[in-house]
Amino acid sequence: MAEPFSFLDSYNRFLKRDKPLPSWTDADVKEFISSDPVHGPALKTAREVAQFGVVGSIVGGITTAGWAWKYSKSPHGTVLSLGFGAICGWTFGHEIGNHSLQLYRYNTVTAQAKFLEWWQNKS
Repeated sequence: MAEPFSFLDSYNRFLKRDKPLPSWTDADVKEFISSDPVHGPALKTAREVAQFGVVGSIVGGITTAGWAWKYSKSPHGTVLSLGFGAICGWTFGHEIGNHSLQLYRYNTVTAQAKFLEWWQNKS
């Protein structure tokens, strides 16, 4: 029987480090995408899908907060619905991006681990 969280083993060498990795820029990510023909497109697609999630989060949060304010005029209910709408919007936005950009075809965990490995060797 496999461990329920065995997928986290890919990240152990990066999470349990003595010295943290330095931060990277978008230029570094673009350099990796152009240098790795296998994992570069997967990382690029994963980054594009995250933008769908951000847009979904904004739309979901504002919409549910607006409805809550319109119908209840309750500040704490509006704040709670903003948070809940943002979480739901992120989820739906990410799923829409996942299917529209066909992210399910890629192994994004391996692509991210390869990027971190590349970044570690570069630094």
